[in-house]
Amino acid sequence: MTEKQDACDAVLVIAFGGPEKPEDIRPFLARVTQGRVPAERLETVARHYEHFGGRSPVKEVTFRQAEALKTTLKDQGIALAVYVGMRNWDPLLVDTVRQMSRDGVTRAVGMIMSVYQSRSSWDQYQSDVANAIAEAHADLSVAYTQPLFDQPGFIKTVSNRARECLEQIPRPDRQAAHVLFTAHSLPHSDPQVAVYAKQVNHSARRVAETLAHENWQVAYQSRTGRPQDPWLEPDVRDVLRELGGRGVKHVVAVPIGFVCDNIEVLYDLDIDAMDTAREAGITFLRAKTVHDDQGFIDALAHLVTTVVS
Repeated sequence: MTEKQDACDAVLVIAFGGPEKPEDIRPFLARVTQGRVPAERLETVARHYEHFGGRSPVKEVTFRQAEALKTTLKDQGIALAVYVGMRNWDPLLVDTVRQMSRDGVTRAVGMIMSVYQSRSSWDQYQSDVANAIAEAHADLSVAYTQPLFDQPGFIKTVSNRARECLEQIPRPDRQAAHVLFTAHSLPHSDPQVAVYAKQVNHSARRVAETLAHENWQVAYQSRTGRPQDPWLEPDVRDVLRELGGRGVKHVVAVPIGFVCDNIEVLYDLDIDAMDTAREAGITFLRAKTVHDDQGFIDALAHLVTTVVS
């Protein structure tokens, strides 16, 4: 639960992390999955990373987002140090917390770089921060911001990204084009699966309203785990096949559940979904993620100021 603090020394930006070179891939995936994902699926994902040289963009982009957030806060008269800690790779949360402790930080605003709330995308991040603080024996309290899914700056930036793609479609075909909002699938066993799906639909609807575009829907991607376990559906590839069968010619995929490019975007959409769309006779355009667009950074800054004010 978010609580206000009288004084904050810093912001802690908390992200998933990703490998930086080929030899990082399997240790990274082992850390992420902790034996919960079948070895065959794990090896498939490893090959996806190998396709991009073993390097995920997550670290580089997250540091760019953090630096932009620091600058934006400073411009607003709020001078806070901004740190980055990753759940699954360098810089690990415990190492970042140790550095914050050495720097004398005792109160921080926690900014979780997940758009939607679930056990794995929200609660686990907070638990990992608490564990890092305990392991580092740090005198650090963290007050968390609200999630991003309904922030105007986030909605505006996603809308602009989607509009860029729609404008590439010939005007006579534009209104008939299908906008497909995608987020990472989630197992039904997650106690917050209903909250997560509701938030995904909420932000997708707000973007569609901003675009004044009626042909849209939500689809899920990148599911892992055992095939027999139920996860959020429909899968993006199944939707593309269905749309192709209906004669839809243009699809704009909007990765609304991701704040920066990662392998789920670069491979699962740009390669896997693209191939499926091609087979279905669909022209497939993928909108950019929000990345470090200033409108998105303004949304982050607003959430931070809500906690510190």
